[in-house]
Amino acid sequence: MELISLLFILATGIHWLNIQGQRKRTALLAEQLRPYHIEKHMAQLTGAYMRALGETDLARQQQIMQLQEQAEQQMANEFQNLAREFAKLPAPMARGFKVALPYIDQLSAKATFDMRRMLEVQAQGIERAVSNLQGLSTKERSFRMMGEMFLMQHTCHWFCRSKTIASARMVKQHQTRYEQALEAVSPETRRAYLAVVQS
Repeated sequence: MELISLLFILATGIHWLNIQGQRKRTALLAEQLRPYHIEKHMAQLTGAYMRALGETDLARQQQIMQLQEQAEQQMANEFQNLAREFAKLPAPMARGFKVALPYIDQLSAKATFDMRRMLEVQAQGIERAVSNLQGLSTKERSFRMMGEMFLMQHTCHWFCRSKTIASARMVKQHQTRYEQALEAVSPETRRAYLAVVQS
């Protein structure tokens, strides 16, 4: 009985410490995001891409996409600025936890990922998708942009909470699994992203 009580106290303590860490990371990211309209642009663009993908008339599809050019550029610029500002933070503040255990970063750096590097990777991915130097078709480009945005949002939720919660949110909000988003981004983004996560 004493063992069960001890385990319960230990689990409660770990849970409490996790919540405290999550609140700090959430507040930090919210403060960094405050000057930007990234979520607003993402919602607008996702809706427009879904409309364009549902269009059978190619001229109408192109028209919808052309109307999004300004929002796409603003999104790319703002995310680059966010990545640049976040990069100024000291390393301990910018560590995301691969495993949701308090103080795991002090035991092993491999149990964390560098959010500064992750935001840089994803800013580059969004910029590549917006510039479309590969000349992707409207449909391919829409999928690519959504993949880049969804993976970026997943990373932000992972940094604040955990990978499991981030993945569940993406399924609920976008009906997209983590693996699908990772497959939808550019090969360059995927390679650089996995290098950060697996380092």
